[in-house]
Amino acid sequence: MLTDDERRRGAEDLYNADRERRVIPQLSRTFPNIELEDAYAIQGMWAEKRIADGARIIGHKIGLTSRAMQMASKITEPDYGYLTDDMLYRDGAQIPAGRFMAPRLEVELAFVMSETLEGPGIQIYDVMRATEFVVPALEIIDYRTEVPRAITDTIADNAAAGGMIVGGRTVRPMDVNIRWVGATLSKNGIIEESGVSAAIMGHPAAGIAWLVNKLHAVGARLEKGQIVLAGSFTRPVSVAPGDVIHADYGPLGAIGVSFV
Repeated sequence: MLTDDERRRGAEDLYNADRERRVIPQLSRTFPNIELEDAYAIQGMWAEKRIADGARIIGHKIGLTSRAMQMASKITEPDYGYLTDDMLYRDGAQIPAGRFMAPRLEVELAFVMSETLEGPGIQIYDVMRATEFVVPALEIIDYRTEVPRAITDTIADNAAAGGMIVGGRTVRPMDVNIRWVGATLSKNGIIEESGVSAAIMGHPAAGIAWLVNKLHAVGARLEKGQIVLAGSFTRPVSVAPGDVIHADYGPLGAIGVSFV
């Protein structure tokens, strides 16, 4: 475990790396005794710094929802991070690639909460009842630390959350089969990835149920109106200036953005 001073130093290092657009050594190398609890504490301190700058928390992202990614990270559950208002982009946006270090895109669904949801014991059906809308989304993942990264590095680094893009058709959760939403992700006219939402822990609401129960353990909850990125159902695709992205969700519409 780290001391409070070491946690603050870790948060400060990540905050400065993000602000200055530079990569720093892994916190697991700087602080060899770092544990998961430390990593989430550092993430929370980083978020407090962003709020002090004027950012507003609008929700959460869930990562590592696939078994393969969990095994690669040597953990048995997902992770989570914060979403802030300045991370949000809309369909059709021209996104400055220079805002990120090495951005990659993942295909996801975003859940918009219609009511406050608090654990413990939250199940998939509780999430579905508490969801007002589901909308297609892309997550921009970005890291502020060097490789190779331990899971503590990823969690402390806000679970690699860089931004999110929403678009397509907004639907109520019971109006479509949320488990079987398919999508393709194209870069410059070439399909790079495809997948189906059931790949997210068997049901995209399963990760949100996990998140709510996890937040309860630290005295937090999902608030009405917050957005939750439920997890990726494709592998990440790297993007660079000049790339044109098109994510096709079939009946749920599409998202198109460019990086400049």
